[in-house]
Amino acid sequence: MEHISKRVQSLSVSQTLAMAQKSRELKEQGIDVISLSLGEPDFNTPDDIKEAAKKAIDDNFSFYPPVPGYTDLRQAISDKFREENGLDYSPEQIIVSAGGKHTLMNIIVSVVDPGEEVILLAPYWVSYLDQVIFAEGVPVIIRTAIDSDFKVTPEQLEAAITPRTRLLIFNSPSNPTGMVYTRDEMAALVRVIENHPQVIIISDEIYEHITFTGTHISLGTFRSIADRVVTVNGVSKGYAMTGWRIGYMGAPLWLSKACNKLQGQFTSGVCSIAQRAALAAVTSKSDSKKRMKEAFLRRRDLICSLLNEIPHLKVTVPQGAFYVMPDVTWFLGKSHNGITVKDSDDLAYYLLSEARVAVVGGGAFGAPECIRISYATSDDKITEAVRRIGVALANLK
Repeated sequence: MEHISKRVQSLSVSQTLAMAQKSRELKEQGIDVISLSLGEPDFNTPDDIKEAAKKAIDDNFSFYPPVPGYTDLRQAISDKFREENGLDYSPEQIIVSAGGKHTLMNIIVSVVDPGEEVILLAPYWVSYLDQVIFAEGVPVIIRTAIDSDFKVTPEQLEAAITPRTRLLIFNSPSNPTGMVYTRDEMAALVRVIENHPQVIIISDEIYEHITFTGTHISLGTFRSIADRVVTVNGVSKGYAMTGWRIGYMGAPLWLSKACNKLQGQFTSGVCSIAQRAALAAVTSKSDSKKRMKEAFLRRRDLICSLLNEIPHLKVTVPQGAFYVMPDVTWFLGKSHNGITVKDSDDLAYYLLSEARVAVVGGGAFGAPECIRISYATSDDKITEAVRRIGVALANLK
C-alpha cells in the first residue's frame, strides 16, 4: 500500500530545479540548450577554500561535529556579522546548517504554529511558500509589480499584518528580482514593524556580496527591531560554494537554542569538511568576491541592454544578485507552432522548446506575469540566449 502524508503532498516541485532537470535531459540527448534557470555562480570555488578542505581531510575532521557547528566557525561568523554587517550575534546565537534552505526551514518550523500567518513579499523565492505550507502556516502574499521595482510599500505591509501574523520573510538583494532596498526604504518598513511586537523577521541576505548599489544594509542594524530579526546567510553565492551546502543564521538566543534542538533531532551537525571550507571562506582575505561581483555587474549590463532591444518585453535593471525578471504580459495569450502561451510558466516551456533556452516561469515566485532569467553564465552564452529568446518571442502572434 502506498501512502504519502498530506504534509508532503502539499509540497510542489521546485520549478527552478525542475527546469534545470529538463535542461540536463535535453543536453544528454545532444540538444544545445542554454540554461538560464539555476541560481548558481559559474565560477569554481576559490583555491584557498579548496585547500582548507583538503587539509581538513588530512587532519582527520571525520568525526561528528557539534550540532550548531564548530566553535571556531561560529566565532568567525560572529566576527563577520560584527565587522561586515554591524550585527551583534555571539557564537551561541549562530547555527550552521546544510545550506540556506535548511536554515530557513529550521527557523520556520521553530516559530510558526499551525494557522499562524507568514508574510511573503512577491515576487518571492520559490521555497519560502512551500516551507511555510509544510509548517502548516498561512502564507499572506503582498504582491508588487515591475513599475514599483518589485518593492513593497509601508502601507501594503501595514495592511497585511494581523494579530495572527507570526513571521515576515524579507530578502534583499532579492531572488528572483535582483532588487535592493535602500536604507530609507527599509527604515519606512521598520517603522511599521515596530508597532507589531509579535512579528519575527527573517532577513535573507544570501546575496549580500553581490550588490551593485553601494554597501549592503542588514535589516538587523535597525536597533528598534534587532531583537526580532534572524539574519540568514551562507557561502553558496558569494564564494561560489553551492555544492558545499553551508548556510548559517544569527538569531536571538531563544531562537538559536530552538533551532539547535530541532537540528539535533533531524540532521545533527553538518558535513565536517564543508564546515572547514566555510571557515576558510568567511575568513578569506582574497579578492575572489570582488572579482565575481565585477563579472556579475558586467553581465547585468549586457543582458539588460540586450533584453531592452526585444519589443514588448518590459525590463527593470536589478541592483544586486544575478537575476533579471522581465514582465512578459504582452506575450500571454499568443501562439506559435500550435503552442498557446497562457501564462509565464507556459512561456518558459515555450522558450525551452522553441529557443532551447531554459528560464523559469514567474508563477512559482508569485509573479505570473514575469519570467526569471539568471545571468550567472558567460557573456557569450548570455548574448546567444537573448538572441534566441528574441526570435522565439517575435514568432508569437
